[in-house]
Amino acid sequence: MVSTVIKNWDNKNWLSSKDYIESFNKFLTKKIKLNSKSKILDIGCGRGKILGNLSSKLRLKNKPLGIDITNHKDKDKRIEFKKINASKFFLKNKNKIDLILIKQTIHLLNLKEIKRLLILCKKNLNQNGKILIFTLDNDKNELPTFKLMKTKLDKSLKRDKKILKLVTKLFLCKKSKFIYKVNINKKKYLRMIQKRFISTLLPLTNKELKKGMSEINYEYKKNIKFSDKLICLML
Repeated sequence: MVSTVIKNWDNKNWLSSKDYIESFNKFLTKKIKLNSKSKILDIGCGRGKILGNLSSKLRLKNKPLGIDITNHKDKDKRIEFKKINASKFFLKNKNKIDLILIKQTIHLLNLKEIKRLLILCKKNLNQNGKILIFTLDNDKNELPTFKLMKTKLDKSLKRDKKILKLVTKLFLCKKSKFIYKVNINKKKYLRMIQKRFISTLLPLTNKELKKGMSEINYEYKKNIKFSDKLICLML
């Protein structure tokens, strides 16, 4: 598994807002039938806010399980959290799962690791269980970027295309899109960039980041509006 740690992807931004989480879970529950007895796993759960909301929405009898390589102090108390590598988790797991969620984390793995992980996921599903993989839309992405960030993001999205091709080649998949309309204050978005909320920002130097923030500040108005688009593959 990748050793890269992204601590701020779901921290105090639209991805952690109540409206985003409820919209996402509404999309989720339309894709797969779940009930109070469903067993759910989120790989790369972050703070577990999506799982926590889903647990309350479905009144789950069993706490949903979230695994991540970072143990956040402010993680949701409605989930059972394990700081563990996903592959290691599955080697020890004895319970079949109804839904395995992999949201915007699969790109952090190499192709060999992705294939191994998905095979393990399939083996750990109940008979009618599903895997839902979410990645950034690689064709019509609207994420606000500065010049260097866009170059890095475009390179990452090209790799995402390869990942999607690999997954669809290995497994029978249904493809759809989740779209959320974002309206965020520019200052708040600049703070997100400063905290490197997306993996493409991690390699940048402080100088490059500062220059990029100046570009965003010049290019965009007080409020930034765009559509956050995710591709969903259901296996």
